[in-house]
Amino acid sequence: MIGRENEKQILEDKFRSVKSEFVALYGRRRVGKTFLIRHVFENRFTFSLTGLSNATLLRQLENFNHTIKKQYPRLKLSPATKWTEAFDQIGVIIQKSRQKRKVIFIDELPWFDTAHSGFISALEHFWNDWATKRKDVLLIVCGSAASWMINKLIHHRGGLHNRVTQRIKVEPFTLKECKELMAMRSITLDNYQLVQLYMVLGGIPFYWDEIKRGQSAAQNINRICFAPNGLLLTEFANLYKSLFDKAERHESIVKTLAQKGKGLTRDEISKGSGLPSGGGLTRLLTELEESGFIRSYTPVGKKSRNTLYQLCDFFSLFHLRFIQGHKKFDSDHWVKLIDSSKYRAWSGFAFEQVCMSHIPQIKRALGISGIETESSSWRSSNASNGAQIDLLIDRRDGVVNVCEMKFSIGTFAIDKKYNVELLNKMAVFKSETATRKSVFLTMITTFGLQNNAYSGNVQNDLNMGDLFMSA
Repeated sequence: MIGRENEKQILEDKFRSVKSEFVALYGRRRVGKTFLIRHVFENRFTFSLTGLSNATLLRQLENFNHTIKKQYPRLKLSPATKWTEAFDQIGVIIQKSRQKRKVIFIDELPWFDTAHSGFISALEHFWNDWATKRKDVLLIVCGSAASWMINKLIHHRGGLHNRVTQRIKVEPFTLKECKELMAMRSITLDNYQLVQLYMVLGGIPFYWDEIKRGQSAAQNINRICFAPNGLLLTEFANLYKSLFDKAERHESIVKTLAQKGKGLTRDEISKGSGLPSGGGLTRLLTELEESGFIRSYTPVGKKSRNTLYQLCDFFSLFHLRFIQGHKKFDSDHWVKLIDSSKYRAWSGFAFEQVCMSHIPQIKRALGISGIETESSSWRSSNASNGAQIDLLIDRRDGVVNVCEMKFSIGTFAIDKKYNVELLNKMAVFKSETATRKSVFLTMITTFGLQNNAYSGNVQNDLNMGDLFMSA
C-alpha cells in the first residue's frame, strides 16, 4: 500500500472506537477508495456489498440477495423485496456475528439510490433506530459520485443529518507517491519523466497502473492515450457520466474552463457554456469542485463575487487539448507533438497545475511548513499592463512569495525580456496592493535556474525535485 497513512490511521482509530461509527469516503473515480478500504480491513468485514451501475431497484435487490447468500450460505433468509427488509437482514448478520467489531462495508453507495427505491430512508432507519443503539458497529460507505455523497449523505437535511461520524476525501497521489508506486513495480523513471506523466495522468493510481516497464513517458502516453485500445482513449466519455446526472452540463463547464487556463468567473462560465447563471450553476460548480475536477479561488484583494474557477483535472485538460477529435493512430503521434507550439502551451500550463497541486511541498522546500500561510493568485486591476501572478504564498512572518513556474527541457534562463516582465509584475503588485511585506521572487522550474545577469533577482530557486518531497 502506497501512501494513505493518515487515512489508514483514521480508519484504524474508528475500528478501535468504543461506539458505533459511520464513516463516509468519497473522491474522484479511479482514485483508489475501494482499494484503501479492502487493504485496511482485508478479512475483517462482517458484510460487504457493492452497488450496480445503472441498475433498477429489482436488480440491486437481486444483487443484495445473491451477495448475502454467498457470504452466509447457511443463513436461511427470505429474499429481500425492499430495502427495509435488506437492512433488517444486515442487522441479523450483525447479531449473529461473533466478531468483536462488526464492519459493514457498502461500496458505490450512490448507485443504490434509484428512483422511488426508499434506499435512503431504509439506511436512515437502520442507523438511527438500530446501529447507534449498539457500540460495536462500524459502517463504512463509499462512492465516486462525490456530489451525491456530500448532498444526500454528509449534508443530508433529514434523518441522516450529522449522522456521519467521519468523512474522508481520498485525494489523488502526490508525485512522491507516484514515484513510490513505480519503484514498487520495478519501473525506473527519473523525475522529469514522472513529471511528464503526472501532467497527463494526475495522481490517479488506476491510470498509473498502465505504465509499462522499459517505456519512456512519451511512449507510455502514446500507448495509453492514442492507441486503438488505449485505456484513456475513451475514458472522458465515461468519466462524467459515471459521476453526475445529466453530465452533459458538467462537461460543458469543463470544456469552457479548458479554453482559459487562468480561470473564469461565474458569469464567464455561464456565457461560455450557455448555462443560466443561477442556483443551478452554483450546484454544478460545487459538484465539480467536490469531485476534484475544478478549483475555485478568490484573487488577492478581490471579493467573493470575483471568485475564479479553474480546471485542475490533468486528464480532462489533456483529453480536451489532444485526444478529443483524434482518429488516426500513429505509433509516434505524441513524440511528434513534443516540438509543437500546441505542446509548449499545454506543458507550461500543466506544469503550473503540478506545482499548484504540491503547495505543501513547495512550502517545505522554502522552509516555511510551520508558518501560517494563504495561497492564492493575483491579477492587476489595470488590464493594459496585463500583470498576473498565478501563485502567491502570503506568509504570517511578513513575506509574500511571488511564484513563477516554468517547464523546460534544461536549466531555465531568464532573458532580458522576461526579466523586464518579472520586474514590472513585482512593481505593479507592490503598488496596487500597497503591501508592507517583503516580496520574494520565487522560481519553480524543472531543472533549476541558469546563473546569469538576471538570476540575481530571484530569492528562491526551486526545481522539480522539491515537488517530490513529503508534505
